[in-house]
Amino acid sequence: MKTIEKNFSKKVAPSKAALMVQAVCGCKWSLTIYQLLGYGINRPGEMVRRVDGLTTKVLNQCLRKNIEFGILARTSYNEVPPRVEYEVTEFGSKFMKVLDELEQLQNEIYSNE
Repeated sequence: MKTIEKNFSKKVAPSKAALMVQAVCGCKWSLTIYQLLGYGINRPGEMVRRVDGLTTKVLNQCLRKNIEFGILARTSYNEVPPRVEYEVTEFGSKFMKVLDELEQLQNEIYSNE
């Protein structure tokens, strides 16, 4: 009798990546912040002024969470008054491509309904 080799192991869901997507998509403002950064708006005060309903407190919470995930980077300048800017990291660019794919999938789902 011929034996078949097992070449595959049990597939496990990417739990850390899934939690990141869930946290970012669950945040009301993360996608808006990415859009602002895409347009070159990288200072928190300008972000708050450009988006109705966005408060400084909520913005800072959202930015902090994205920094912890490694999606955004914060640069502080030693100036008076203090200046802070945010930018998308290399990992963040890859992550945003995943979000773009999810958006395209969502659009496809809506068009098939």
